[in-house]
Amino acid sequence: MRQSRFFPVLLTTFGIVAMLPRLTSAAQSPATPLPLDQLRLFAEVFGQIKREYVKLVDDDTLLTAAIKGMVSSLDPHSVYVDKTEFQESQEQITGRFAGVGLEIGSEDRFIKIIDPIEDTPAFRAGIHSGDLITSIDNKSVNGMTINDASARLRGNPGTKVTLTLFRKSQNRSFPVTLSRALIKVQSVKATVPAPGYAYVRITSFQERTTPDLATKLRAIASQQPNLKGLILDLRNNGGGLVESAVGVAGAFLPPNSIVVTTNGQAGYSKRAYRATYPDYRLPSFERDPLQNESPIFKKVPLIVLTNAYTASASEIVAGALQDASRATILGKTTFGKGSVQTLVPMTRDSALRLTTAYYFTPNGRSIQDIGIRPDIQIDQYSDGDPDDALATREADVPNHLANIQDPNEREELEAREKDRIRNLHLYEEHTDAETPEQRRKNRERTSIEFGSSADFMLQQALNKLQGKAVLESRALPNGRLAQSDTPRLQSEPEAH
Repeated sequence: MRQSRFFPVLLTTFGIVAMLPRLTSAAQSPATPLPLDQLRLFAEVFGQIKREYVKLVDDDTLLTAAIKGMVSSLDPHSVYVDKTEFQESQEQITGRFAGVGLEIGSEDRFIKIIDPIEDTPAFRAGIHSGDLITSIDNKSVNGMTINDASARLRGNPGTKVTLTLFRKSQNRSFPVTLSRALIKVQSVKATVPAPGYAYVRITSFQERTTPDLATKLRAIASQQPNLKGLILDLRNNGGGLVESAVGVAGAFLPPNSIVVTTNGQAGYSKRAYRATYPDYRLPSFERDPLQNESPIFKKVPLIVLTNAYTASASEIVAGALQDASRATILGKTTFGKGSVQTLVPMTRDSALRLTTAYYFTPNGRSIQDIGIRPDIQIDQYSDGDPDDALATREADVPNHLANIQDPNEREELEAREKDRIRNLHLYEEHTDAETPEQRRKNRERTSIEFGSSADFMLQQALNKLQGKAVLESRALPNGRLAQSDTPRLQSEPEAH
């Protein structure tokens, strides 16, 4: 069945979701006989639980748990979605919800902060990416699903919620009480960090991202007619709508360029998205927002900033611009989320979010487990980025999908794990050797305000565009810490 162009595709750290009409099993694959022996075993286990479990469990609870267990056993991004979870997906698309402003995942039985959304209660409280939530309102999150945690974090504006956080970089736990608010995520922000240079930050890919980007670009072209360079910031961007990602890439690529391709078992999963209006059109706008775009943005020198929390739709944009040699990728290796999930309605109140395809960059690269590797590695802070060893990427998630293009993946992942453990030991040795003054400085270190004058990575991007020396990362390409404490310098002629 062909995907309707009016069903947006959602890409996040936790999945790319194509919202399609319900598909019959015959439409998806040839009919196969049911495994009767296994079904009999299931019925026997079901009956045993009903008869002998310590307390009575209703049929609905058991069957729903069985379905959820079956789906979640496939990979980290396939899930059985209930009515509440579906509503949360819709809220993410529109960018409006009531809560504290956190994007979350899971790690080591705890809830992990992927990103505190800018200008929200969580961001203003100084919560960091990578912090672990160990309890919500004094209730342990051990074993709690992301959906359960999300439901506890959300609530009516003005109500309070207390989180207990563990910050690995400081090896300490502490409580934070937040007042919930109506979160309105502004997905596109733009500034002029230096005359002749523009900075655009995209926090997520929502319904209005492409039109909002077009508005910002028109303003930049008007204010900076002699634009010399542009920085596109995708750090901590966990994804969003694929149409919006295609539109963003299309703003900088030649018309009709391939942005991303997908391929899976079902017919609808095999397609190519191009930098053309039909492929980034959404119901919320009636005409092509990029129609009157200034031609300068097709050729102006471009740098894309990435980190470990640049995921999914963001990786599609970074990969498309990198493959086309249209941009220099600067920062850290991205998350490595390279699969597609399709949201199929099952009942009035439920749906199946099932992994149905891999996606590939225009040159045919699968970034699954690998991510987008930067052309220039840059640390988050001027004094290094030892915390990078603590970052969790797709390759670290249990039961993740394999990269089908990499025959040596197992050996590479084993080597990566050894490197990660080595880095953790180096990190611990570095922490143990710190003076009391250094420890106090680390405790008081706040999250980088992206786009500010204190944003070290942004300053290095500006240096690159201006032909000045660039302080490259202290980490080697494979993630190990460099032997020298002196950052490497890179200088090139000024780009025009």
